[in-house]
Parts: sequence; C-alpha cells; structure tokens
Amino acid sequence: MKCPYCGCATSKVVDKRDNNEEGTTRRRRQCLRCGRRYTTYERIEKVDISIEKRDGSLENFDIEKLKKGILKAVDSERIPTSDIDGFCEDVERQVTVSPKPLTSTQIGNLILTWLKTKDPLAYMRFASVYRNFESISDFKKELENIN
Repeated sequence: MKCPYCGCATSKVVDKRDNNEEGTTRRRRQCLRCGRRYTTYERIEKVDISIEKRDGSLENFDIEKLKKGILKAVDSERIPTSDIDGFCEDVERQVTVSPKPLTSTQIGNLILTWLKTKDPLAYMRFASVYRNFESISDFKKELENIN
C-alpha cells in the first residue's frame, strides 16, 4: 500500500476494524517515511457465479434478483427481512460451492421448499409465477400438494 502523501510503500497498521455488514475491513495506516496517517478499505472481490437458465444459457447469479423475487411473494409481517437475507446468502453459498452451475429450476425449488415451511400463502404466490399457473385448477392442484 503506497502512502498517498509521499508515495512510500512501507507503512504500519495503527488500527483495524471489521465491518461485517458491508464485508469490509477498515485499516488506519501510518507511513513509516513521512509519519502521516491514512485509511484504507479492504473487501473480498465477488466472484462471477453462473447459473444455468431453462433454455440452457448461462447467466450470472444475482442475489439482489433472488431477494426481489422473494420479496414480491412475501408479506413482510410474516417473514422478517433478516430471514430472507439469511436464506439468500445460504443459496449464494450453495451456488458458489457447487462444482457445476446450478440450474434456475434447482434454485426455484429451493425457494419453494423454504417458503412452504415459512409461509404457505407466500409459497402459493411464488409458485403461481414460477410455475406459470394458467387457470384456477392449477392453483387447486398446488393447494392439494401443500397439505
């Protein structure tokens, strides 16, 4: 790390603080040549993770897209946002450690399984879009499968 004041490459870390919410580490450094202090931030670089779409094409996994889809189906009074964030992070971990790209169908089924245990109404809302219900009979069939 080069000092922004004199360009010296040697410094010492005076203070270090982790920010778990943002996934960053803040370091206060002091240059060993000029003695001035400066702050640096360190964060883990996100790796591009691909998922396989239904048509066989690959798309980058987007945790925000996952959250947005779940939030459309969920009543925020029944499932806290922290639970949704935790679930999305679990899915992201599964996608990351998988030796081959997970399919969007597998991810959709993970969501449906999770929603079924949390809120059956949110499950039905998500399933109606995800499984492309076209009639009331589709809803009835799915309702029978919940029980």
